[in-house]
Amino acid sequence: MTTEINSPSQAGIADEAHLKSSMRKVALTALAGTSIEWYDFFLYATAAALVFPSAFFPDSTPTMGLILSFATFAFGFIARPLGGILFGHFGDRVGRKRTLVIALMMMGIASTLIGLLPTFATIGIAAPILLSVLRFTQGLAIGGQWGGAMLLVTESAPADKRGYYGAYAQAGAPVGVILANVAFIIISAMVSEDAFMQWGWRIPFISSVLLIGISMYVQLHMEDTDAFKELQALQAQKQAASPEVKEVRRSPVLEAIAKYPKRIALAAGAFLSIQVTFYILIGFVLAYGSDPNGAAMSRDNLLLAVLVASALQIPSQFLASAYSDRRGRRGVFMLGAILTGVWAFALFPLIDTGSFWLIVLGISGGLVFLGMMYGPQAAFFTELFSTDVRYSGASLGYQVGAILGGAFAPTIATILWVQYDIVWVSVYIAIASVLSLISVMMLTETYKTNLHDMG
Repeated sequence: MTTEINSPSQAGIADEAHLKSSMRKVALTALAGTSIEWYDFFLYATAAALVFPSAFFPDSTPTMGLILSFATFAFGFIARPLGGILFGHFGDRVGRKRTLVIALMMMGIASTLIGLLPTFATIGIAAPILLSVLRFTQGLAIGGQWGGAMLLVTESAPADKRGYYGAYAQAGAPVGVILANVAFIIISAMVSEDAFMQWGWRIPFISSVLLIGISMYVQLHMEDTDAFKELQALQAQKQAASPEVKEVRRSPVLEAIAKYPKRIALAAGAFLSIQVTFYILIGFVLAYGSDPNGAAMSRDNLLLAVLVASALQIPSQFLASAYSDRRGRRGVFMLGAILTGVWAFALFPLIDTGSFWLIVLGISGGLVFLGMMYGPQAAFFTELFSTDVRYSGASLGYQVGAILGGAFAPTIATILWVQYDIVWVSVYIAIASVLSLISVMMLTETYKTNLHDMG
């Protein structure tokens, strides 16, 4: 038996229901893909703090092994702008969906191979070299993934809910941290310490093969965004109208740099505080909190503290993003930068207490305030650029900010802590927050931007 739609109001209700259903599908798929993609990326951060110094740099002192391990961690960030350029070019040329699929598959393969990689004891110096190559590949993949997933959501969302739906793509980061930490906690509880250091740490990496399945789902069940399809139609129409004229287009990346140099630079600056603070909170804090001369917390308790804090970051991102749909992106972003900079001076005194719940409070405060910036960021960066160069422009701003802010954050924090005093790590976070605040102040408000501007 079929139900007929007899009135315009019923048709409108049906269309609205279909739109909501379609957006939920897009948003949840983006969340699943980015969560596992970030899970892979953050597994490395956790392993770099806890496992890789002894597995891949056993001849170094503990401090130097940690610094070298965090240096390989930085390789992923060096690759991220290159990934943003490479995938941005094809994302603006062949579509958001196909480019995202390739990025997801690349990450799944690289992370699985890290789990299968022999250590220094087996193949010598080749082990850290191969580790660095695979980390570089992870960086290329994450550099391309963010632009694809975020545009797939924000370009498909209703204009008054771009921030809210964009938060689904952004939620992949804290969910990825949670998944990575849960994986290490479960494996650590199931095997002995020696077994964990020898082979147990590999299991979370090998399970990354699931990402290949998600990439196939996106390829088979998702469509590209309306904004990109409109751009393709316009280009085809222009070509049909003047078939004798062969249009020569510059690379979308070069075009984005030529059209929006200031916006790309300021977007990168806006991202500094998020990156510096985030990787200190999920990476460096594990090494600092477990130091025998400090709080000397157990590995599992520190992982659990980061897990709880990351869970609290998620609602903070959605609340800030929904607020930005009504009141604008800049205000909530700037407030997050201010609170993050101030909270940096409470973070380490709370960790130094050695109290589990005060450590949770310290890390949670940082991640919740950071979420006020990271949640609206997807919509904010989307709205800064026209459709023809949006993938390239947004990815460049994001990934340049990532390498400047996140690549060496754990390494710089370790050097400041060992050579000077832990308070200088707080100063480091505060300086990054001030730079982000200034960058956002110099950008214009974007939340009423028409995303169907073809450029």
